[in-house]
Amino acid sequence: MTKVKITLIKSTNSANKKHIATVKALGLQKIGQTVEHEATRSILGMVRHVAHLVRCEEV
Repeated sequence: MTKVKITLIKSTNSANKKHIATVKALGLQKIGQTVEHEATRSILGMVRHVAHLVRCEEV
């Protein structure tokens, strides 16, 4: 499996509650924070759900 690097680039202050929960489930809390996950279907679906708040790149 490949890995993806996910970085929070925008604030979740004015975001929908579901989007905030998705960002937290990805393990992100502060702007600029980066996490790495395996590129599974569920992770990629969560990234697609909050694509306007995060940056995703393959490692």
